[in-house]
Amino acid sequence: MYKIIFIFIVAVLAAAPVQAQSLVFTAIPDNDETRLIQRFSKVADYLSSKLGITVKYIPVKSYPAAVTAFRHNQVQLAWFGGLTGVQARRLTPGAIAIAQGYEDTKFKSYFIAHSSTNLTQSEHLSSKLSGKTIIFGSKSSTSGRLMPEFYIREQFKIAPDQFFSRIGFSGNHSRTIALVQSGAYQVGAVNYQVWEQELANGKIDRSKVDIIWATPEYPDYHWTVRGDLDAQWGEGFTSRLRQTILDINDAEILATFPRSSFVPANNEDYHMIETSARIIGTLD
Repeated sequence: MYKIIFIFIVAVLAAAPVQAQSLVFTAIPDNDETRLIQRFSKVADYLSSKLGITVKYIPVKSYPAAVTAFRHNQVQLAWFGGLTGVQARRLTPGAIAIAQGYEDTKFKSYFIAHSSTNLTQSEHLSSKLSGKTIIFGSKSSTSGRLMPEFYIREQFKIAPDQFFSRIGFSGNHSRTIALVQSGAYQVGAVNYQVWEQELANGKIDRSKVDIIWATPEYPDYHWTVRGDLDAQWGEGFTSRLRQTILDINDAEILATFPRSSFVPANNEDYHMIETSARIIGTLD
């Protein structure tokens, strides 16, 4: 009798979903670390309270590190840019995009220039950019590298390293702005949201650096989850997590992104990003 009861208990435990001690998430380091910790610590607290589990945010040092952590299940949820999300899902079968910022459905990049170039804002990329120095963000940044490079190639029918005299990669958008403002680089490509935020915070001197062109709109930042969350946390957990993110209406949390709200997303939304990445050679 006891043997039968023991076998039954073991069978029940084996069939039950195994819950991790905590749900861990990360985000691409597109801004300075202090600002990211402030933003995502609030998100972690919110998700913990709504889901009834411990949710933790861990920072990473680079865009590729975020993709690697997701692939190896060191994190189960991530706030990716368009390109890093595509990369992570290609390397992690079953992973899905679940939500994006409302503003991310129509994102854009700014090309900015130091005042010494005498470049001014126009409706098209100027041929006067030829021979200038340019600083991109991370090599894996959608708004700081991928889409700006795509439009450079489309406009001038030439690779950036053949069009500009020198190319650099800053690692994040705040640093891109600072490097162009200082004159270390003549031109930069930057996430428009970070530009607006830095401008509002008084960190941009428009007598030294300003916008010269805005790209057409494209989809960008979004939340992606691994495909095995329901197995870890129970049937329907992924749907609950998605809805919890969509329900965020705390003005303080939204302002840190900054986003007005979160809206549904799916993998197909980023087909344009994947195609652009293949064209410029950042995907196999």
